[in-house]
Amino acid sequence: MTAQPLLSVEEVSASYGAVRALDGVSLTVPAKGVCAVLGANGAGKTTLLRTLTGLHPATSGRVLLDGEDITRLPAEKVITRGLAHVPEGGGVIVELTVEENLRLGGLWRSDRRDKSTLNEVLELFPPLAQRRGKSASTLSGGERQMLAIGRALMARPKVLLLDEPSLGLAPLITEQIFTLLRDLRDRTGLTVVLVEQNAAGALAVTDTGFVLNQGRVVAEGPSSDLLSDDRTRHAYLGF
Repeated sequence: MTAQPLLSVEEVSASYGAVRALDGVSLTVPAKGVCAVLGANGAGKTTLLRTLTGLHPATSGRVLLDGEDITRLPAEKVITRGLAHVPEGGGVIVELTVEENLRLGGLWRSDRRDKSTLNEVLELFPPLAQRRGKSASTLSGGERQMLAIGRALMARPKVLLLDEPSLGLAPLITEQIFTLLRDLRDRTGLTVVLVEQNAAGALAVTDTGFVLNQGRVVAEGPSSDLLSDDRTRHAYLGF
């Protein structure tokens, strides 16, 4: 039996002036799914995430989260509906401590004074628990990415969107971050959408994949199928 989609993107288009960055993109992500969105620079991957989260307006189409149309909601309302976004580079505030960065992620929650979520996130990320009172500037690149993901989890999202989490990380750390995403799904039931240029690594840890090219979906299917499809890999994924 096929799982019902938790996130549905229906014919979404978005533009920057006269340039159409997304051109009728449609995709679905089931609950507890780990999905890769792949493509070269300029394919529309980051614009897709920004459009889903209300940071960039859609010119047409719909975004449904758990059946609710969130297409026209402002970004702060999208967060409260259950969609969290970790942007490229993570956006960690190095002047704040690890714990202060994490607490920022729960600001939109009505129960933000409840410490249980903070404790749960620290349990998921032991290196952060060990440094909770330290400045974020003392963290390694991999630890900063953990902090960015942990901060997003503080909002208790239904779906976590990650934009290039492997950027600038060593291959071993990248592998650890990718494995962590599947572990999060298995332990918490989280649904994950992973935007990546590291296509081979992303397909190895995700269930399904979508390939964008010039703002359109040009291939989709089980990640294992995309990984073994020589034509798609050579034409769009560069390996």
